[in-house]
Amino acid sequence: MKPNYKNWMPKGMIWSFAAGTAVALALMLVIGVGWLKILLLILTLVLAGVTVWTVLMYRAFSYDGKRQMSRQIIDGVAEYVKLPEGGRCLDVGCGSGALANAVAKRNPQGTVTGIDRWGAEYASFSKKLCEDNARAEGVAERTSFARGDAQKLDFPDGTFDAVTSNYVYHNIPSRDRQAILLETLRVLKRGGTFAIHDLFSKDKYGDMQAFVAKLKDLGYERAELIPTDNGRFMSPWEARWMGLSGSAILFGKK
Repeated sequence: MKPNYKNWMPKGMIWSFAAGTAVALALMLVIGVGWLKILLLILTLVLAGVTVWTVLMYRAFSYDGKRQMSRQIIDGVAEYVKLPEGGRCLDVGCGSGALANAVAKRNPQGTVTGIDRWGAEYASFSKKLCEDNARAEGVAERTSFARGDAQKLDFPDGTFDAVTSNYVYHNIPSRDRQAILLETLRVLKRGGTFAIHDLFSKDKYGDMQAFVAKLKDLGYERAELIPTDNGRFMSPWEARWMGLSGSAILFGKK
């Protein structure tokens, strides 16, 4: 049995832009000269460009393709999670279970809990898919998955020995994503570690260097931002055309 982690670029999105391109092109061809034809030409070119971009993203993220960026990122983040004997890890926004399972495989001495809202925008992701993938990876007995809200975690303070996440929080509509980070760190034990990978750009998170300094002022033993758009997970060029500039791991110890 082979795991199926799907693709971060949904096929439905590709087909939607392709269909929009076809409709715009058809309308342009049947309309005579004039400003409307020019507008439809511009719209057709824009939609065609976006369609090409989504196809390139799909190919880059595919687990079966040549680049396999998703696998590189998942394995790379998992390397930062090390559990003690009997330790517990929380994966926030587990999606298809890829990161939770990767952490479980690297830490046979511990267990991993994955939570997600599994919204309509990623309809192919589900709790069942996570569980099926865990069985395929041989870690079903050390993983569990449940529906949850990253903005209000249903766990007491200090529940987990490690917390992790990959490209989740920037998708959550919020004026204060640093508060979401603090909510995640709330359930981390004193002495526990965190490895949160996301797009930590200023427009999405504000001043993250100030946030790192805040964690240190709160008594965190270690806190740092480790860039991943500089060749660690992707080249600077890939980060730019994929819209992933600012990717980094917030790593540290409470």
